[in-house]
Amino acid sequence: MSELQMGAIESRFADIIWSNEPILTTELVKKSEESLNWKKTTTYTVLKRLCEKGIFENNKGTVTSLISRDEFYSMQSEKFVNETFEGSLPAFLAAFSARKKFKPEEIAKIKEMIANYEEE
Repeated sequence: MSELQMGAIESRFADIIWSNEPILTTELVKKSEESLNWKKTTTYTVLKRLCEKGIFENNKGTVTSLISRDEFYSMQSEKFVNETFEGSLPAFLAAFSARKKFKPEEIAKIKEMIANYEEE
């Protein structure tokens, strides 16, 4: 599997697949034209690239994911924290919260996530 990353436009395209899978390539072409203003050839080119990266699979005209949306973005987040903050989630949160204050509901959600993690 090659480097698992996508640009902004590829991510929008991937979201179309994740939101509609399994999806026939003919339907994907229509949705890509509507949402991204892409031609058929662009859709197939980008689909091929994302299949080569191991994110999606095109099996006889039916496209499905090999990696879920949540799994993909989780991997990207982990990679970012590892590369930027030496793997330290507290360092990431400190940097993040230095410019953006957490809302009370966000704090409650983070506490809930920590509690669930501790129970495991």
